[in-house]
Formats: sequence, structure tokens, C-alpha cells
Amino acid sequence: MEQKVLKTGNSLAVTIPSQFAKIMGVKPGSLVRIKTDLRKGVLTCTFSGSGQLSLLGDKQK
Repeated sequence: MEQKVLKTGNSLAVTIPSQFAKIMGVKPGSLVRIKTDLRKGVLTCTFSGSGQLSLLGDKQK
């Protein structure tokens, strides 16, 4: 998946796909832990308070 980087005020932002936000319970104001590895160019986001993912998937709910 690819997302564009957006400018918001003096900062840059990347949007979170709505399906992911819904599944993980991410809402405006949710805290996100950011971990960076500059040597590899990797940014990892961990959403606190996120719910447990279902193993059944949407079709079997």
C-alpha cells in the first residue's frame, strides 16, 4: 500500500486507511508510539489501546 505525505500546518502527515483505523479502534486523539530506524529508512507506528484482531475475518462475523 502507498500513501502520500500531506502538509498540515508546519508538519507532515500520512493518513491511516479507514478500514485499518476501524479494525484497530484508532480514533482522533489516539496515542501512537513512533520508532524510527534512520539507517534503514523505516518508521514503525504502534497504536496504543488497539483492540485484538479477529482471526475469523469479516465474512464469518
